[in-house]
Amino acid sequence: MAVQTLTTNGFSRKQILVALYAALVAFLSYASIYAYRKPFTVATFEGISFLGISYQSLLIISQGLGYMFSKFWGIKFISELKQLGRWKTSVVLIGSSWVCLLLFAIVPAPFGMLCLFVNGFMLGFMWGIVFSYVEGRRATDFIGSVLAVSFIFAGGFTRSVGKWLILEWNVSEQWMPFMTGLVFLFPLILFLFLLERIPRPDKDDVDERTKRIPMTKEDRKRFLRQFGFGIGAVTITYLFLTIMRDVRDNFMGNIWNELGFANNSSIFAKTETNNSLIILLMISMMVLIRKNIKAFRIVHLAILLGFLLAGISSALFVGGTLNGAAWMQLVGLGLYMAYIPFNCIFFERLIATFKIAGNVGFLIYIADAFGYLGSISVMLTKELLKVKLNWSDFYSQGVVLFSVIGCLGTVISFIYFNRKYQLQK
Repeated sequence: MAVQTLTTNGFSRKQILVALYAALVAFLSYASIYAYRKPFTVATFEGISFLGISYQSLLIISQGLGYMFSKFWGIKFISELKQLGRWKTSVVLIGSSWVCLLLFAIVPAPFGMLCLFVNGFMLGFMWGIVFSYVEGRRATDFIGSVLAVSFIFAGGFTRSVGKWLILEWNVSEQWMPFMTGLVFLFPLILFLFLLERIPRPDKDDVDERTKRIPMTKEDRKRFLRQFGFGIGAVTITYLFLTIMRDVRDNFMGNIWNELGFANNSSIFAKTETNNSLIILLMISMMVLIRKNIKAFRIVHLAILLGFLLAGISSALFVGGTLNGAAWMQLVGLGLYMAYIPFNCIFFERLIATFKIAGNVGFLIYIADAFGYLGSISVMLTKELLKVKLNWSDFYSQGVVLFSVIGCLGTVISFIYFNRKYQLQK
């Protein structure tokens, strides 16, 4: 039925098969990459602290700082990325991040902070590299949504693997991140090879979505002169969205522990897999909308609804009318309804709508850079100011506030780009 629907919507059978292949390989590739980034967060490192800050928080902040710096550097690096040699770059980056996890297992605290800083910096480039294989296609909405839900699924699945290694194999918290990477090593090598085999966009793709090319410094300046205010509004919106998403992602283990699920290793995979499937079903249907401006408007609506769901569910939890498990499911669903489109559809359709000569990586890395800056700032503020709230209370109250700001930013972006489109016409 799905294949028939796409065929009647102007896709040939070959294009559908290429889209399915690209989606599956991109999903599995990035899910495997995630195993080198997030599993360490299920380790609490209980009783270890420095300068009055828990070691776990210091590690998360250190990795986040590395990730943030890579995003700022990636504005140039990813926007100028050429197709030739991407797999070699990937091997160097992921291999270096895994070596950092080995060093983390060996060196004593607090020197593990440096290992995770470098680990985060190396892995921060990988989203842009993987997405460069699938952008600029008529099926990118579908492929990108499958790729984007990989970090929802992988965030839960790889943590469950890490927790399983601790509970079932008695792997220490220090060694668990490296061993999780070892579990995913051979699948990752296979998926990177298959990623390189994805066919390039064909003529129909280029005609409808524009050709994607590396951007020079002048290209980037020209784009920002033309759309600077709109990108500013989007970046601010994404900043608050990243804060909400990243705190939940990094301290998910702490929050579930506080909600009474400390000995349940499957809770991560179970809830995040459910969210992955729902988001995938919703967003992948955007591929059926051929008109770029129409799809761009609908994406704004999906983001707005995501903010509303996250904010309302958190308000109900704070008020005591929603239990913790349901809240974690709903707030995650709402956040990813808003977060995922930015990483796979929003900028893709923006470029296609305004026929911009460039690539999605440039825009994603602008938004990501400031998003992670905000995320790190919030975590540092909580720790340095000694905010006396546990993570579930701190997070739920923060989501209510940030959802209101996110809704306003989304509305401003919608109005701005619609006016730009009318003027261009």
